Formats: sequence, C-alpha cells, structure tokens
Amino acid sequence: MARNISPRCKKSRREGEDLLLTSGLRPLGSKCKADVSPGQHGAKRTRLSEYALQLRAKQKLKRIYGLLEKQFRNLYKKASGIKGSTGENLLRLLEQRLDNITYRLGFASTRAEARQLVSHGAILVNGDRVNIPSYHIKPGDVVSIRAKARSQERIQGAITLAQQREECEWINANVKNMEGSLVRLPDLLELPTTYNVNLVVELYSK
Repeated sequence: MARNISPRCKKSRREGEDLLLTSGLRPLGSKCKADVSPGQHGAKRTRLSEYALQLRAKQKLKRIYGLLEKQFRNLYKKASGIKGSTGENLLRLLEQRLDNITYRLGFASTRAEARQLVSHGAILVNGDRVNIPSYHIKPGDVVSIRAKARSQERIQGAITLAQQREECEWINANVKNMEGSLVRLPDLLELPTTYNVNLVVELYSK
C-alpha cells in the first residue's frame, strides 16, 4: 500500500497550521511549530495566486486525511457523480472512510495510526474484521475494536487524547464498550472552517 512518509510536522508547517498528524499525549497545539514555514530559517510567506490558493486547499485536505493524489482524485470523481454539492459530497466521502471513523471515535490518536489499526485487522465493522482503510462506512454501521486489541497501550492512550477533541454530532462513540457508529452524514457547516473545499472543486473543474 503506497503512503506518504515525508515528515509530518513539515506538512503542518507548510500549511501554516497544526494538521494533527503527529501522535502523543501532549496538548494538541504543542507538537508542531505550524506558524513557521519549512526550511532552516523558515521561508517568507508571500501572497499566493488564485491557482496556488486552490492547490494549497487541495494539499491540505490530502494531508489531513492521509491520501495520495490518485486516491484523492478518484474520490473527487466519485463525489462529482453524486447528486448535490460536489464539495460537500467529497467531504462526506472522506469522513466515511473507515480509518477516519476509527480516528473520530477516538480509537487512534491520528488518522495514520487509525489506518495502521485497520490494516492490522484490529477493527471490526458490524462484527466482521475489515482491513481496508478506505472501506466505506454507512450510517448505522457499528465500528468496534477486536477483543484481542483492546488492551493495546496506543489505543488506551488515544482514547485519553480524544477527550481533548470536540465531539462530532454525527458520530456516536461508546468508549466503555470500545465501539461506535456513524449516526448520519455530516453537514458542510459542521466540519472545520479551514476545509476550503470550494477551492478544491474549482481546481479540479478546470
């Protein structure tokens, strides 16, 4: 499985904000100096062109959800074929990935860690083991952790860290039973305002 192994904090610095790509139990804002550009001294930030703004918006979404270009482009094509707003459809498809749901439920401290849990067979969907991170979760599906994996320190630590994050109204998490479900698809307004998906649509529409 192809993956991007470039430095995670460097990705956050490139976007000018903490993308929450690094694990650990430190406060969420203390892991990356996101206000400093990549490079030894930090390159001076300049005014971006329209195309550069669109590209940065796409790169940010790719990095947040941990996707490569081909994966992201295929997801965009799928979103554009669904009735309704392409941008909102794209974000919903990203949110419905099994690795993202595992992260949202608090079973992993990052989406990369969630992807590893899924790949290693530690996650169940409706009682069946699924090892495909891009597996599409539908409303009502129950996602849980296998009994053999529940005692892992990284999972226990992730649950502790998840208490610092805001709860998602479209996700129902039962920490005691180490399971949860996708209650409904999120609305665009419920997702972070830094997700400028309209710029992504403009970029791919050219």
